[in-house]
Amino acid sequence: MRCGLDRGAPARQVEGMTKNLSELTHALIDAARKAGADAADAVAISDDSLSIEVLKGALEHAERSEGTEIGLRVMVGQKQASVSASDTRPEMIATLAERAVAMARIAPIDPWCGLADASQLSDVTDATSLDLIDDRRPDPQELERWALEAEAAALGVPNVAQTQASGAGWSSRRMHLAASNGFSGGYGRTGWSVSAVAISGEGATMERDYYGDGRTHYDDLMSAAEIGRMAGERAVSRAGSSKPPTGRYPVLYDERISSGLIGHLVQASNGSSVARGSSWLKDALHQQVLPDGLDLIEDPHRARAAGSRPFDGEGLRTAHRSLVEGGRLTGWTLDLATARQLGMTSTANAARGTGGAPAPAVGNLTLTQGDKSQAELLADMGTGLLITSMIGSSINPTTGDYSRGASGFWVENGQIVRPVNECTVAGNLREMLMTIVPANDARLHLSRVVPSLLVEGLTIAGA
Repeated sequence: MRCGLDRGAPARQVEGMTKNLSELTHALIDAARKAGADAADAVAISDDSLSIEVLKGALEHAERSEGTEIGLRVMVGQKQASVSASDTRPEMIATLAERAVAMARIAPIDPWCGLADASQLSDVTDATSLDLIDDRRPDPQELERWALEAEAAALGVPNVAQTQASGAGWSSRRMHLAASNGFSGGYGRTGWSVSAVAISGEGATMERDYYGDGRTHYDDLMSAAEIGRMAGERAVSRAGSSKPPTGRYPVLYDERISSGLIGHLVQASNGSSVARGSSWLKDALHQQVLPDGLDLIEDPHRARAAGSRPFDGEGLRTAHRSLVEGGRLTGWTLDLATARQLGMTSTANAARGTGGAPAPAVGNLTLTQGDKSQAELLADMGTGLLITSMIGSSINPTTGDYSRGASGFWVENGQIVRPVNECTVAGNLREMLMTIVPANDARLHLSRVVPSLLVEGLTIAGA
């Protein structure tokens, strides 16, 4: 299967799409008012994507997808309801609004719902300065060539037996948000990606690993050959994996998965979790949650970063902020509803899709890096586990008790001695995070810039 695309994208097409999304959101607001809503906000999102996969030197799968979805939230007094659809005809917009208002009238009272005051609204309504859109359009044959190059490079690594998948893709998303409080704004982003999954060994000795790169701009992508080579080398390094010993040892989270550990802290400081009383950090505001000297910063205005945005899902202007400063938790991640519930001010972190009300979420994050390489931290660790992959998750959101399946490499005398798999690491997140030592190897282009993290001691269940 092959798909044809125009190589050029006239500016009028982009402008036309943006105008169309804006018109859709304003039509939804007008229809909601006509149906009896006291207040409303609406979002329209257009998605366009192309993905190519190859296997054994031939095209395996090609998929092209494009479409527009709309979402409407209405408020009748202190009651609210949300509806969504992919049908954007005028008659459907009127029907959606009538359904939403009818639903809101029978919904339970929500004392925290409501739009932003006009004084809270962002005066920045597009993301031009963030450089999130690459005007280059994808050529299916070029994407196929990248995927083939990645596969060939992986197979060129000695002892790689086969590849599971090699692919390349492109996507473009644009959104527009409008509300009856007067806000109207929209922005978009593009994405380019190349990835490969390589396999070493056969049967019971088979091991797989991957590498991939994703960027907003074509010019920033790693070469497909480099991606394939790294996938192959990773797979070969996992050959002969066995279980590590059972006991309590230091653990080093590799940079490729370390952001997940910080993600648990981010989730626990989310206003929704705190408001429900289901967070192991609910009593930790302004307390030490990371070692002295470590900051965790959100910057929604980084150019060409996947998590950047000029305003949040409620029309508030986003801003640089510290989640953790000097190791101390500075505040919660809040949208308007959770801020009202907690007696605070929104941090402009509302995320919004077409399917429901806004909810708090973070975008770009950066953790303070250390002054040592991963190799130096391995030397400091002595004997322990370097984790490069994790599966499954058992985390108690109230206590922070943590248990996850892991694989990686066993380390002795500061040196990697063998690959390991089929083990579990366990501990308590509050205690774990207080012991972390960051390396200096974070990739700066990622949305979450988190280096390898050494944790003082976890219980490892292995052989």
